[in-house]
Amino acid sequence: MNTESFSRSRHIAASADQIFALLSNPARHRETEPDDWVRDAIDTEPITEVGQIFGMNMYAEGAGGAYVIHNRVTVLEPGRSIGWEPGQYNDAGELECGGWRWRYDVADAADGGAEVTLHYDWSRVPEPVREYFGGMPIFGPEFLDKSLETLDRTISGVQEGVAAR
Repeated sequence: MNTESFSRSRHIAASADQIFALLSNPARHRETEPDDWVRDAIDTEPITEVGQIFGMNMYAEGAGGAYVIHNRVTVLEPGRSIGWEPGQYNDAGELECGGWRWRYDVADAADGGAEVTLHYDWSRVPEPVREYFGGMPIFGPEFLDKSLETLDRTISGVQEGVAAR
């Protein structure tokens, strides 16, 4: 059993393409998170390639309030998989990632909906970063469940013509 990652899945009543369109749009990432820590996108262009970097404004009391995260895309299979590793730019202008990765896998289901799996992997986190955060993982499996629930509500609201939050 891998003790440095976990995944959660949820059936969502939307096509894989509809879900992927939301996930590949940084301007809509706030609509996928259950808490208020993801704010707005700095880079609003759709995600189109591995290696692409998109910035997000974030907020967390424990991190001193407002901060910026830049995500490097690590996986991109349009309509199927998308993933990134968060990081911050150092003084030399290089992106330094913390070692954890987020990934969504989306597959059409027979009923016209889709099965969405969210993966959280912290296996690349170096020991000094683990110590800084007081150990890993930073997020528990219940956070992934809530994220998928939020994604489901967002997609359902969009399908019903309800304005997304």
